[in-house]
Amino acid sequence: MGDILKGIDSPSDLKKLHRDELKKLANEIRYFLIRNVSKTGGHLASNLGVVELTIALHYVFNTPKDKIVWDVGHQAYVHKILTGRKDRFNTLRQYKGLCGFPKPSESVYDAFAVGHSSTSVSAALGMAKARDLNHTDENIIAVIGDGSISGGIALEAINNAGRSATNMLVILNDNEMSISKNVGALSKHFSKLRTDPSYLSVKAGVHRFFDNIPVLGKPVEKLVERFKDTIKYFIIPSAFFDEMGFKYIGISDGHNIDELIDVLEKIKNVSGPVLLHVHTKKGKGYKFAEDRPWEFHGVSPFNVKTGKPLKKSEKISYSDFFGNKLVEIAKSNKDIVAITAAMADGTGLTEFSRSYPKRFFDVAISEQHAVTFAAGLAISGKVPVFAVYSTFLQRAYDQIIHDVCLQKLHVVFAVDRAGLVGSDGETHQGVFDISYLSGIPNMTIMSPKNGYELENMIEFAINFNGPIAVRYPRGEALEIFSDVDTPIEYGKSEKIFDGEEIALIFEGNMAKTAFDVVSMLRNDGYNPILINARFIKPFDKEMLFDISSKCKYIFTIEDGLKHGGMGSTVMEILSGNKNSPLVYSFGYDDCFIEHGSILELQKAYGLGKDYIYEKIKSIVEE
Repeated sequence: MGDILKGIDSPSDLKKLHRDELKKLANEIRYFLIRNVSKTGGHLASNLGVVELTIALHYVFNTPKDKIVWDVGHQAYVHKILTGRKDRFNTLRQYKGLCGFPKPSESVYDAFAVGHSSTSVSAALGMAKARDLNHTDENIIAVIGDGSISGGIALEAINNAGRSATNMLVILNDNEMSISKNVGALSKHFSKLRTDPSYLSVKAGVHRFFDNIPVLGKPVEKLVERFKDTIKYFIIPSAFFDEMGFKYIGISDGHNIDELIDVLEKIKNVSGPVLLHVHTKKGKGYKFAEDRPWEFHGVSPFNVKTGKPLKKSEKISYSDFFGNKLVEIAKSNKDIVAITAAMADGTGLTEFSRSYPKRFFDVAISEQHAVTFAAGLAISGKVPVFAVYSTFLQRAYDQIIHDVCLQKLHVVFAVDRAGLVGSDGETHQGVFDISYLSGIPNMTIMSPKNGYELENMIEFAINFNGPIAVRYPRGEALEIFSDVDTPIEYGKSEKIFDGEEIALIFEGNMAKTAFDVVSMLRNDGYNPILINARFIKPFDKEMLFDISSKCKYIFTIEDGLKHGGMGSTVMEILSGNKNSPLVYSFGYDDCFIEHGSILELQKAYGLGKDYIYEKIKSIVEE
């Protein structure tokens, strides 16, 4: 740890430093970030890009009285370092350690809990309005990226904030990236601003010219005003924010501490909503991250000297199984199109984008739009496949109901990162999709036991006719039961082992756990039935009634919430039936699940194999 950083335990310590010391501190923080994230994993490139900006914010503003709301929050590591948490940084994203995102329960300096994009302006506006009602004087600052600002909720918030005339500052951190390269009209707009060296002088000159035009009566005045509006859209690219009611300031060098401090000091007391446009470089200060910022957005532990992961699996991930299969099927089916919301690499669609560029659509961070866009494609005869993380699909719930399922449109939802994802914590655990999709009429939900079954399910989903979701977990695809591969039949489960008295029904990712539990029970002399649910909706009632006739106990195991999950479905089907077996559900309780490794979390939240085995034994023997 650098000499200057050692003495920083709070923003008050930061304010004692001279400007030259702040620049040295920035270098020390970058070194600290690289060394620590290389051990724990985490979001590196985004944090390297906001070092100077974060220092300037805490140097100028009086936190925690003044509130900084970080959009998404994966770029808040520097903020955490400067607010008394650097000594715990070795616990970042570890079980019971520091959260990888802002979390008010962790620190008074974390003004708002975040994890998903595009929310900061809405939250900041709400806080600013509350301040006005309370007659207090704290500053409210939202820091949002050029990827996030294209999200629908961000644009709604900007529209509302601009007309409110409420004092607040929005900082647009423009690094030309979200996770992948930014796309869309707003991205082009920001690019135009960045690449026009005469922008600031032209803007100032235009305003001076028109402000000096004498008024020659009302008709001429109106004509001049219309002419001014027309001209400024051609030569003042900031007109978008000006017209939305913001005072636009830009573009500032996001890596020049002196410039940042000076501009923040000048605008912090400006009345009304202000937008400061800052240009930064994602991955700044670490060559590998600068050259390949998409690879260093979220990283596992890596070698600092080479930038290579410490552990590189040779096994194929579920995302790769999905992506490869989709490319293969698309060769013969010209109607297949693929959609991503700025997550092409993460969802396995990179090869599809290269092979079929005209049939690939990156809609940027806009999941709601993505779903209705898919509906428009489907109703026009295409077969849209929307690959999306489970936790992000939540953002488009109304569109799934209203625009897809209500019309019974053939949209395929490839629900990646379903179930626990581990170290990203509460905001990213994909444990809700079974519950929130199961309650929608016309929706079909499938879950594969291994990578090969995922391929078969994708093919089935492509040939299906109606809304269908295939949920699968993060990481390496399971190979268990690869020798058990019965054809997929709509709404039918798969019997892995026959038996008696006890039945275990698992979905997807819980295949290995279920197999291990069955093996332990067999060692005790039991002979359990093992069922792969395959279809979570519609659930296989025929299978359920069959095993109910020869079992005293049915146990369901799912990588999702118990409430509204597969176990709830089983209980509902069997409710009211005479002589029904005892049904017990293993899943997650009604809670948000913290960060940690998947094995640690499964053990802590009742889905570890030993806990399940002991619980089944106690129920049966009792």
